Amino acid sequence: MNQARPGASRRILVVGLTGAGCAGLPEALIARVLHADLLVGGERHLEAFPAYRGERLSVRLGLPAVARRLREALDSGEQAVVLASGDPLWYGIGASLRRWFAPEELEIVPAPTSYQLAFAALGEPWHDAALLSAHARPLDEVVRSVQRAPKAAILTDDRHTPAVIARALIEAGLPSGAACAICENLGETGQRIVRTTLAEATTRTFAPLNVLVVWRDGVDQQPDAAARAALPAACAPGLPDAAFSTEAGLITKREVRLLSLAELALGPDEVLWDIGAGSGSVGIEAARSQPTATVYAVERREALCAHIRENLGRFPAPNLHLIHGEAPAACADLPHPHAIFIGGSGERLEALLDFAQQRLRPGGRLVLNLVTLERLHDVRQRLPDARLYQVHISRGTPIQDDLRLEALNPVFVAVWVKQK
Repeated sequence: MNQARPGASRRILVVGLTGAGCAGLPEALIARVLHADLLVGGERHLEAFPAYRGERLSVRLGLPAVARRLREALDSGEQAVVLASGDPLWYGIGASLRRWFAPEELEIVPAPTSYQLAFAALGEPWHDAALLSAHARPLDEVVRSVQRAPKAAILTDDRHTPAVIARALIEAGLPSGAACAICENLGETGQRIVRTTLAEATTRTFAPLNVLVVWRDGVDQQPDAAARAALPAACAPGLPDAAFSTEAGLITKREVRLLSLAELALGPDEVLWDIGAGSGSVGIEAARSQPTATVYAVERREALCAHIRENLGRFPAPNLHLIHGEAPAACADLPHPHAIFIGGSGERLEALLDFAQQRLRPGGRLVLNLVTLERLHDVRQRLPDARLYQVHISRGTPIQDDLRLEALNPVFVAVWVKQK
């Protein structure tokens, strides 16, 4: 084994492996591993080098103890090697080692990640995929990220199995027939790809080493016929106001809602942001009218979010995703929209208008409902080319044996289209 020597490289070698172990590694790299003084890794990684005769250290001892031994080796001039899975800097030990070692003290040699191997096995492009890990992380964070991406790949563990994750995604509103794939033992002789649906995945068990891939929205993005068949039928908008749970009358009235939906003109597979969602009436009706579109209802008040959840229970819309937060910050990670509806804004209107103009896709539609002259003035200043309506609605109301018209508060509807 190596002895401490002047001028020796003071770096820890961190080597990424695939399921095939050392197979495929360059001979020179294998030689460096075999001639190291200290070899660190998981049991499976260490077993990939049966010919190694130096000191072995399992990461099961805990990272603080492992880091202390690595520091001793580094300071004494010993050559230390750490074995990892895939790319050590992607949800791997490489990121953890950075807590104890400077970048110049580490030499990283990555292998293909499990994500790369999974999408390669599926023959699926993955530039638009969310790459997630359920290892020792709150599952609701994973679920929220899946809801925001057209497809996602999730590293599972013995607690958050594919069945557990699939069940959580269905409970969060994804269709039970949404397509998914479980990619087992990637890169090994026992590699297996199981294409199925979320509902089916909840009933099955899989090999411990797997990646769960989920296709969330868009019929053309879901290769599974069962997922396509599970899409709900389109529902024409026009639900009565009384059908919605609301608070203090915070609802876009039916007649104004229909006009606003017509101006939003949400199409198949498009993205809508409903900002200041209130009761969720606009977002829910939009989502139900276009089942392959994706709608994000953004509401900062938890009490109103509770009403939206209740209304989703009454009128299911799996393609609507509730975001509890304050816009525009809450919209930062959302996909660029084809349409934006602003029904409530308060003092944030100017910031919302600037953000909406930046994020809307070319040809995108921005529709605002305004009730005060001050907000109307702000919109006219920021969007001088916006079309403007003042909507007066009077509803027939019985009065004894006769009928009278009861006027609702007038509403300004502003419509701005982003030019291509």
